Amino acid sequence: MKLFSALYDWTLKWAEHKLAPRVLAVITFAESVFFPIPPDVLLAPMVLAKPHKAWHYALITTIASVIGGVVGYLLGYFMFDAWIQPIIEQVGYQAKLDRAISWFEEWGVWVVFLAGFTPIPYKVFTISAGFLQMMFLPFLIASFIGRGMRFFLVAGLMHWGGEKMEKKLRQWVDVIGWAVVAIIVITYVIYKYLN
Repeated sequence: MKLFSALYDWTLKWAEHKLAPRVLAVITFAESVFFPIPPDVLLAPMVLAKPHKAWHYALITTIASVIGGVVGYLLGYFMFDAWIQPIIEQVGYQAKLDRAISWFEEWGVWVVFLAGFTPIPYKVFTISAGFLQMMFLPFLIASFIGRGMRFFLVAGLMHWGGEKMEKKLRQWVDVIGWAVVAIIVITYVIYKYLN
């Protein structure tokens, strides 16, 4: 089934729209606070559609992500007990939060850098950093470096890969898409029934 190919073509076409940079900024901001879909899924096709704007898009993504991270930090700092903790318990994220807190205790600011660069949910660490009242300046610096490295890497790979990368992605997008779905389902089943 070519579901992901159609989605990929739609995203590439939409990536050329004049409002795409604003949408990228909004999605990136939201992802740093609560939204589950990473901005890379829009950043990559936008760079493929307009490679000459790769660094501009990476900068937009980095800045919007760090601003969202600051909002997450402030929510954790000021609203954790009143708003955040009940939501975390309701959606079943308490174990993730506990893990994030233990990582903070063990590695400090390096956890923010790691969460910023890797697919680990950055939002969990922004809220945790605020809740734990981590010093703000190190949090901000680690966020800028981690998020910047990630988004400039994605933009760079798409920019340098160019048309060849686009053809390879188009060729493999359905396989990659269904593999990701399978991994999510398997992870859910293991987490739900084996823990």
